[in-house]
Amino acid sequence: MVHKRSPLRLVTEAAPRPAAPPAPRRLGAVELVPGRVRAAVLSVAGEIVDRAETSYDAATAAPADIGAALAEAAGIFAGHAIRGIGVAAAGLVDPRAGLILEVNDVPGLRGYPVTERLAALTGASVRVEHRARLQVLGDRWFGAGRGRRSFASVSTGEVLGVGILYDGEVVAPPGGRSGAHMTVAATGERCTCGKRGCWKTLATTGWLRARARAAGLGDDTSLDALVNRGGESAGRVVEEYVRNLALGLANMQQLFAPGLFILHGEAREGGEGFRAALEERLREAGAFEGAEQPRVLVSTAAVDDVALLGGAGLVLSRA
Repeated sequence: MVHKRSPLRLVTEAAPRPAAPPAPRRLGAVELVPGRVRAAVLSVAGEIVDRAETSYDAATAAPADIGAALAEAAGIFAGHAIRGIGVAAAGLVDPRAGLILEVNDVPGLRGYPVTERLAALTGASVRVEHRARLQVLGDRWFGAGRGRRSFASVSTGEVLGVGILYDGEVVAPPGGRSGAHMTVAATGERCTCGKRGCWKTLATTGWLRARARAAGLGDDTSLDALVNRGGESAGRVVEEYVRNLALGLANMQQLFAPGLFILHGEAREGGEGFRAALEERLREAGAFEGAEQPRVLVSTAAVDDVALLGGAGLVLSRA
């Protein structure tokens, strides 16, 4: 009996498709200041991948209006695998409760639960800190402060403040501020906070404009314009501005001895002469035995990115 073999059939199966690589984990950052909300998605290296910006009327906005602006800006996080969001806020902040307690120029932000609102919008973990304090974390993770345990990050211009990293931790006691309202002139000008002689009244863009106009230097009164203009009157105004900035920074050096001060904002426009003059003032007022000699560096980060980098740094620091 002959058995016939059936023809061999080859059964082929489609090879399994390789799994899609997971979406890269991103860092979220939000800057909430009077009249403006900025949001950004950043890589873990501090590169801004995407950004959005919205505005609101600081004087008249109710909490619902601020919430609408926050929601519009937070739309940028959709579609990204966000590791967390760090909020850089103006005013008095309670990081533990996630609240903006008070902003002098924005009544609608009094007691605003920013972390709760943003977490509900995005589903991400959210933390908040004062904008000027927070930027020290941007410098620590992505800027000139990398590898240091202690240094200071200085915000200049319309907004004034100092963030201090001391032995690896941000100096941020409950209720603490960023230095703008420390008293440096007991009989000085009235501040927006109601007190007299705050550092803010002597070392911001508002003071610089007013002093330059009083000196007959016209309306082009930016620091850059004054430095490039030259002449005795402009030189005196710039020199006084250096002294006023050094008043607050010397106090920081006396208290915490950070050694390194990283400048952001308007002071970057002053050039090498301005930087060197400020450093010299600090060394005259704040150098003492056993402490690191004060140094001043100028940040290379874009002005609009400073607070956002700080927010991303907050996410990494609390991961």
